[in-house]
Amino acid sequence: MQLALSKKYNVLKSVKSRYFIVTGGRGSGKSFAINTLLLMLTYEAGHNILFTRYTLRAAAISIIPEFIEKLELLNVQDQFKITRDEIINKGNGSKIIFRGIKTSSGDQTANLKSLTGITTWVMDEAEELNDENIFDKIDLSVRNKVQDNRIILILNPTTKEHFIYQRWFESRGVEAGSNTTKDDTTYIHSTYLDNIENLSESYINQIETMKIRRPERFKHTIEGSWLNKAEGVIYNNWKLGAFKEVSKIILGQDYGFSKDESTLVKTSIDKQNKIIYVDLCFYKAGLTTSQIADLNKKFAGENLIVADSAEPRLINEIAYYCNIVPAIKGQGSVNYGITMIQDYDLVITPESTDLIKELNNYCWLERKSQTPVDKYNHALDALRYAVTYQLENRGTYHLY
Repeated sequence: MQLALSKKYNVLKSVKSRYFIVTGGRGSGKSFAINTLLLMLTYEAGHNILFTRYTLRAAAISIIPEFIEKLELLNVQDQFKITRDEIINKGNGSKIIFRGIKTSSGDQTANLKSLTGITTWVMDEAEELNDENIFDKIDLSVRNKVQDNRIILILNPTTKEHFIYQRWFESRGVEAGSNTTKDDTTYIHSTYLDNIENLSESYINQIETMKIRRPERFKHTIEGSWLNKAEGVIYNNWKLGAFKEVSKIILGQDYGFSKDESTLVKTSIDKQNKIIYVDLCFYKAGLTTSQIADLNKKFAGENLIVADSAEPRLINEIAYYCNIVPAIKGQGSVNYGITMIQDYDLVITPESTDLIKELNNYCWLERKSQTPVDKYNHALDALRYAVTYQLENRGTYHLY
C-alpha cells in the first residue's frame, strides 16, 4: 500500500484553490481520501493541519484509530508520534491537530482561531456547523505563508438552507454534484460508485434495495443530493437568528436517560408578531437525575420549566432544585401543539445544532392521518411543552 489519491481527488494536491467543498453520500470514500491527503501533507515540512468536527468526542477514540490503521498498513507507524489529539511526523514536525468546535466546556472558536501556523483546516461533517460566523473566524486565522493554505469542508449534503449551499453553490451559480473549479473554490462530489471496489457485496445489495424501495432517501443519503426542506417535514416555519427575550422565558424539557437524549429548550414568545425565539440549552444522553437538576439550575435559574409528564417521579425530585411543572398530555395533544407552533415563525439560534437536525428530519409518518414519526423529536417535544403552556394555559398548571 502506498499513500496515493484517486484520480478524482488528485485536485486536492494539483489545484491551488483555497476552498475545497467535498460532498457525497455514504460509502463514497470521501473521508478516506481526505485522511490520505493529510498524511501525505505531513511528509512535507511546515504543515500544521487542523482537523475539526463541530462536536468531537475524544479524538483518540473516534478518529485517530483510522489514521493509525492506515499507518500500520504502510508500516510507517514508527515515523509518527501519536498523542490523544495529535499525530506528528517525527522527521519534520508537521502535524495533524484534532479539535472540537463545541465541547463540554463551551464554544472553542476563540481557542481554535488563536492556534498559530495553521496551513490546512479540515472541517469534517461540516453539515453540523450552522453558524457562518464561526466558520469565518477560523477561516481568517488560516494564513500561513510557508505552505499553500487549504480549507476543506467534508459533508453529506443537508438542506439548501445551509450556509454552505447558499454561499458556494447558489450564490455562485454552481450546480450541486459538480466536479469543477470556480474562482477560489474546487468542488469534489463522489458517490458509492466511485468507491465500489472497497464496498462489500451485502452493502451494495442494501443500497440497490434502497434505490428501488426508497428512491428519495437513496438520492439524498447515497447519491448525496441537497434537499429542499425534507419531503413531509413538519416545520417549515423557521430560520436562524439570535435569541431575543421579548417576553417571560419559559423552558421545555424532555427526558431520554441512557438511550435517548434529555433536553432543555429555552423560549420567548412575541405574540403580537407571532414569533417564537428558541435556544437549545442542552441535548445529551446518559444524564442522571442529579446531573439534569444541575443543568436545569445552570440554564433556567428561576424561570419555569415545563417537563414531560410521563416522568412524574423525576419531576418531583427535580422540583427540589428548580421551578418545574408537568406538561399536560392527552389524546391529540401532540398534533395540537404542532399546529400551534406552525402558526408562528421560529427563530433558532445557530448553536442549536441538534434542534436544527431535528427540524430537518421530523416529518409525517402518514401525511393523510397527520401522524408524526416518533424520532427526531426530543428537543421538539420539549419545545412543544413550553409553547403549549404559554399559548394555551388554562390555569390547570400549578407550581411545585
